[in-house]
Amino acid sequence: MTTESRNPESERIDQLSSLEIAQLMNREDAAVPIAVEGVLEDVARAIDVLTHSLRQGGRLIYVGAGTSGRLGVLDASECPPTFNTDPRQVVGVIAGGYGALTRSIEGAEDFPEQAVKDLKEANLTALDCVVGIATSGRTPYVLSALRYAGEIGAQAIGIACNQDSELNTVADIAILPIVGPEVVSGSTRLKAGTATKLILNMLTTGAMVRLGKTYGNLM
Repeated sequence: MTTESRNPESERIDQLSSLEIAQLMNREDAAVPIAVEGVLEDVARAIDVLTHSLRQGGRLIYVGAGTSGRLGVLDASECPPTFNTDPRQVVGVIAGGYGALTRSIEGAEDFPEQAVKDLKEANLTALDCVVGIATSGRTPYVLSALRYAGEIGAQAIGIACNQDSELNTVADIAILPIVGPEVVSGSTRLKAGTATKLILNMLTTGAMVRLGKTYGNLM
């Protein structure tokens, strides 16, 4: 997986000064918007699907583990103050429960049956739209959530930062910004996390604008 491979640009990062580290990270981060630009058509398709779901009375339910789950919960929590939405309209579900927002819960992502249980507790219906976030594209918890969404007729959208992953096979729409290896190998809270945040911004902002939740560009 490209997200787990070593980045040749940062192999000597432990020998750099503070300024050099910042400069290196900034150069690497500059590639993220370019990667996101390459998947904008998929993002637009997802916005259309999400807008239709919300218009029909459905919800957006983010599902993720670790950093991916935290980003989903963050985006969901920002919708009410930004767009005056009902807090139940955009929901974040994270592997390990809300305790996982502030501390790592090892292994929580490895229990696919828990994802189904969590979505049943959230009363997932065919009107809803599930956005599964899994940087690797193979997180069992997220894949299970997307499969379950498909089984009951809900829309299943996946976000990952690796090509040809299992996520592609279980998502109706797969959004795959390929940001390359991280400055610290495998630390996907960095470039992959930034790409994810940019895409989540687009999904909710795009859908809410389409639903008339802004006046011009005013909240």
